[in-house]
Amino acid sequence: MEKIKIGQIVNAVALRGEVKIYNYSDYKERFEELDTVILEKGRTSKEYKIENVRYQKNMVIAKFKGVNDRNQAEALKDYDVMITEEDLRELPEDTFYIRDLIGCSVVDLNSETKVGVIKDVLQNTAQDIYQVETSEGKEVLIPAVAQFVKNVKIDEKIVEVTLIPGFLDGAEEA
Repeated sequence: MEKIKIGQIVNAVALRGEVKIYNYSDYKERFEELDTVILEKGRTSKEYKIENVRYQKNMVIAKFKGVNDRNQAEALKDYDVMITEEDLRELPEDTFYIRDLIGCSVVDLNSETKVGVIKDVLQNTAQDIYQVETSEGKEVLIPAVAQFVKNVKIDEKIVEVTLIPGFLDGAEEA
């Protein structure tokens, strides 16, 4: 059973056993839809039932069943918050989990050649950017917009793109 990290406990909150969670998901309300989460740190792993969820700016404040005071909450600091694949949300059409895109081959439809393999997806810009490593070990950044990305075949691990002439000339050593 594969687990997916959706956050990390960064601190205790107040005195009633609540914890502050840094949310790794793009959808913080995700925590409201869950009944349980798995908390992991090193080799320690335990399932906790969620009693309550609220928000403080961009942080998730959660109360777990059996964690009833500040000391118990502080003991959970630095634990990763995990869910199982069964708990993943159904995504809208043409939307993909980053973990599914990583490792996909990128093929340029214009030249019918393999550009490289997606190593990461950068999300701190106006649109996502695919970080692609070429077979020569260079890095290419391809904006995940319709102008470039034409087809994503997750089942085949292929992302088809159309690149403008000279696009790959600026590739840098990774």
